[in-house]
Amino acid sequence: MSTQEKTQGKAINAKPIMGKQKVPAQLATVTDLNSEEVQAVSNAVNPLIADAFALYTKTKNFHWHLSGSHFRDYHKLFDQQAGTILASIDVMAERVRRIGGTTIRSISMISELQTIKDDNDDFVPPGEMVKRLMDDNTHIAQMIRAAIEAAEHSRDNATANALEEILDETERRKWFLFEVMQGKDNTV
Repeated sequence: MSTQEKTQGKAINAKPIMGKQKVPAQLATVTDLNSEEVQAVSNAVNPLIADAFALYTKTKNFHWHLSGSHFRDYHKLFDQQAGTILASIDVMAERVRRIGGTTIRSISMISELQTIKDDNDDFVPPGEMVKRLMDDNTHIAQMIRAAIEAAEHSRDNATANALEEILDETERRKWFLFEVMQGKDNTV
């Protein structure tokens, strides 16, 4: 199964990714969505949260481990992009909780749900960093679009709207990375 098939299956698959979640009574948010709709939205959004954590970490990794003539510009760009990724995590997790779902609780849960590949290479040239981040942001954009469809199908327009804003930020990151890749001395 390809990464894209795996991603699309996770984002819109009727089979719960995290299992049928029983929400503790103390956390049972009142909603007009039925339990299947809540589970579908939770199953679509939680992998996005896991991938946002993975992409945040990768972006900060590249921010910390830059070298070369574009150091200052890339260092600032990666830091700014990491900040928008981090901000999206709380928005998504709170949407899941607002509709009565449960969300990420641990690093192991992130690892279980993430579809973004970790990057543990000792050294990555700056141009390759940009390419990897652009590829990962493209992947995230595809997942967000699938999650928007799942939210709309589950009558959860508020989550779909929040995801559309996150998609816009993702596309902005892709655009900036694309333009950086167009630089004539930025060879991969």
